[in-house]
Amino acid sequence: MQQTEWGPPTAGIAACGILGLLMATAVVTVVTDAPGRILGGIAAVGLLAFASMSWRARPKLAITPAGIVVRGWLRTHTLRRDDIARIRITEFRRIGRKVHLLEIDTAADDRLLVFTRWDLGTSPLDVLDALTDAGYGPR
Repeated sequence: MQQTEWGPPTAGIAACGILGLLMATAVVTVVTDAPGRILGGIAAVGLLAFASMSWRARPKLAITPAGIVVRGWLRTHTLRRDDIARIRITEFRRIGRKVHLLEIDTAADDRLLVFTRWDLGTSPLDVLDALTDAGYGPR
């Protein structure tokens, strides 16, 4: 059976959360200068917020009988077949390696949804294959 839900990897989210807790502990116990405490505290809060919001947005993309469900930090959208103008993969070089992005153009409200490897937890190429098999292929 083919995978129908994709989201950020659990281990990665947990690592961000643990690192945020460790940074917060270090800021409170080890750092003695005020600017270092402020910067370290901001970084710790940022990591903890990123980890909690990434956990909240799981699964980021899912194929359901109603359509493609896209879950964000604040709300969830369901895209039916006629709501989708185009699904494609874009590829570009970044820091000496190729990066693939899954792009979904919506027809109704002219939005461009972009998913990275972090968002999907796997290669965007694999997700495009699953979407194509489900009838949402590139147009």
